[in-house]
Amino acid sequence: MADVQPTPDPDLPLGTSITAAPSAVSPPPLINVADYERLAAERLDAGVLGYFAGGAGDERTLRENVAAYRRWHLRPRVLVDVSAASAATTVLGTPVSMPVLVAPVALQRLLDPQGEPATARAAAAAQTIFCLSTLATSRPAEIAARAPDCQRWFQVYCLRDRGVTRALVQEAIEGGFSALALTVDAPRGGPRERDLRTGFAVPADVDMPAVRAAVGGPSCPTPTEFFSLVDTSVTWPVLEELAGETSLPVIVKGVQTAEDARLACEHGAAAVVVSNHGGRQLDGVPATIEILPEVAEAVGGRLEVLLDGGIRRGTDVLTALALGARAVLVGRPVAWGLAVGGEDGARAVLELLREELELGLALLGCPTPQDVTRAHVARAAF
Repeated sequence: MADVQPTPDPDLPLGTSITAAPSAVSPPPLINVADYERLAAERLDAGVLGYFAGGAGDERTLRENVAAYRRWHLRPRVLVDVSAASAATTVLGTPVSMPVLVAPVALQRLLDPQGEPATARAAAAAQTIFCLSTLATSRPAEIAARAPDCQRWFQVYCLRDRGVTRALVQEAIEGGFSALALTVDAPRGGPRERDLRTGFAVPADVDMPAVRAAVGGPSCPTPTEFFSLVDTSVTWPVLEELAGETSLPVIVKGVQTAEDARLACEHGAAAVVVSNHGGRQLDGVPATIEILPEVAEAVGGRLEVLLDGGIRRGTDVLTALALGARAVLVGRPVAWGLAVGGEDGARAVLELLREELELGLALLGCPTPQDVTRAHVARAAF
């Protein structure tokens, strides 16, 4: 398109230069997760950004969770009827629009004043499952009241005071939560050095009401103090105990070996999540996508296998499905959406992942997520 030249003003002498007023420039569109991450990094305080973006130690595992997807290549099949391709599936019997769920993320009111209820409503609008963190800034009852249409799970830590754990679980049950995700990879908090460097501290006006109510104290424990409440003596019979005390399915979140996957099957788990806590616990462990094949093989179809860590694209989801996952959970991508645009931003991130996934399914030659198999992925040669 040719440049449009300004029309000379007849009231000005010939040769007079005209300087146009600067026009408003629209910001570039946010078209992928990386765009939301960059904008969130610009907007968030350094301490808050470090808390959500950071990992443990040298952050090797944090980086590997994302980078490891480059070591897998997709193998598309052609001349397949994908005219009705859809990302819809089920997870533990619950229909969802896509095999992408919302992972538990703590302290979401640090990202947006509406916090977890906004994310839960975004998940409901995207027709997927929202998992509420124990370290949330909302109680399970608040999620039930403010996001009643949301399919919801509750993330559980096994605390030294089992009465506290039971109180949290009971509130989730009364709030209509449909599953419990027992986190097993965090008997203590990992060494998160970004928080030490920034001096990050939870503001006094940001509360974790479920924890405060359960421990019966006037003030809320900080995340660091919370881990002092976690029972470090927990073993596999505790999973059986929790599964036996509730009618809700219990998902074991934090499985990283075939050995533990088999034990989860034997001790009453309904599903496992291959997870290294987003690279925030033991630094130096493999990326979750690298662990997934051995876990899926060990489970052998006895229960559903989920995965979190490093998902940034719909094509990452395809790789996870091909290597044995029923679905994935995403945490940071939705957090960046919440930080940038509140509920609308979180929903936009989920919708763009679904759009990427639906397109990817069609290009891979798979009408549904269930059609993605091990034959659709190969280890990269480099």
